[in-house]
Amino acid sequence: MDDEYAKLIRRMNPPRVVIDNDSCEDATIIQVDSVNKHGILLQVVQVLTDLNLVITKAYISSDGGWFMDVFNVTDQDGNKVRDEEIINYIQKTLENDEVLLPSLRETVGLMPSEEHTSIELSGTDRPGLLSEVCAVLADLRCNVVNAAIWTHNARAAAVVHVVDNITGCAIEDPKRLATIKKLLHNVLKCNNDLKTAKMALSPPGFTHRERRLHQIMFADRDYVKVRRAEQGKVEDLKSSPCINVYDCSEKDYTVITMRSRDRPKLLFDIVCTLTDMQYVVFHGVVHTGKKEAYQEFYIRHVDGLPISSEAERDRVIQCLEAAIERRASEGLELELCTEDRLGLLSDITRIFRENSLCVKRAEISTEGGKARDIFYVTDVTGNPVDQKTVDSICEQVGQNILHVKWNPCHSAKLPEEGTISYLFGNLFKVRTLQNLNLMKYYT
Repeated sequence: MDDEYAKLIRRMNPPRVVIDNDSCEDATIIQVDSVNKHGILLQVVQVLTDLNLVITKAYISSDGGWFMDVFNVTDQDGNKVRDEEIINYIQKTLENDEVLLPSLRETVGLMPSEEHTSIELSGTDRPGLLSEVCAVLADLRCNVVNAAIWTHNARAAAVVHVVDNITGCAIEDPKRLATIKKLLHNVLKCNNDLKTAKMALSPPGFTHRERRLHQIMFADRDYVKVRRAEQGKVEDLKSSPCINVYDCSEKDYTVITMRSRDRPKLLFDIVCTLTDMQYVVFHGVVHTGKKEAYQEFYIRHVDGLPISSEAERDRVIQCLEAAIERRASEGLELELCTEDRLGLLSDITRIFRENSLCVKRAEISTEGGKARDIFYVTDVTGNPVDQKTVDSICEQVGQNILHVKWNPCHSAKLPEEGTISYLFGNLFKVRTLQNLNLMKYYT
């Protein structure tokens, strides 16, 4: 009866999206009003992120069974969104109440999609791992059409879409799939890691690749810190995100404040992690500027309770730090643009390995027979790649094929913990500031 009543309420109050290009001088304002349901914030942010829109500000409110979000967005060049095709897509997608996000799955199935076979990998990161994976796929006549590879805290995860090299279609032969699974699993576990290496084939159709990567790494507990000294690298504390978790007992919320360097898809990564950890954002504010992002969320667990223990508080901080750091651009950016062919990735990653480079993150894509692959690389100790090595790689691959993007690391120190202030201070002002022992509120 409760489910039927909820469906009736949603039918009587369908989602409404208003896109305004006049009220703000430097951004398009997107307002979404809807009956509240778990995961709706992630759904909205995911749609905007998948369109490569930049969210510069956001105001979130979902109390009383009603969801209302306001986003200030631009395109990647900092301009307003004026493309009618994009505007119509946003309205059509977000106003469709039947649009559902991929559900959080504890296990994955064994069926390929109609267009490609989706492979999920996770295990201990080590030099040459991606090269070995690509070599196995090439030997098995599997052509990689797109992929995303992340590494964090000595763990590695990948979602790889492959097709048969001859037919160009998904691989459906059960024996061949079993062989792929066996050989890749052997590659992942060859270092005798105590943690279980995993290789699986995704269910068809609905897997969102980047959200799946967050889920894989979260399940692999990549948020547990490793000793940087073992990797020959000293952790730069200045670049670490500043995350604080406080009680707002007056309104029975937990308050999370975050300061970090701004980057594309940051809000998606945060909301994705909170949603998959079974937390609900009731109110929130996001501000970006001068390469820094500030986010503030008032949350509860899905059971309606705030965070109640120090252990849970620490775990939330660890998981949010991991969510911010997984996609951070670590290392030198190399972009490969050339004709796609079987074994291309195997050849490129072999050259990286032979020159003692480690791939920290990669985005692989093909379209119209062209490959466009982006790699973020460091040397084997995690330090920047020297110019001599870069010149050697470019000479082997081809100057017109491999493009080097020198992105100096920003070293500006993040604000210290004591300078953080609540943007929602007036809305949830408690009676005694001494109880929070924190900071002043905005007025």
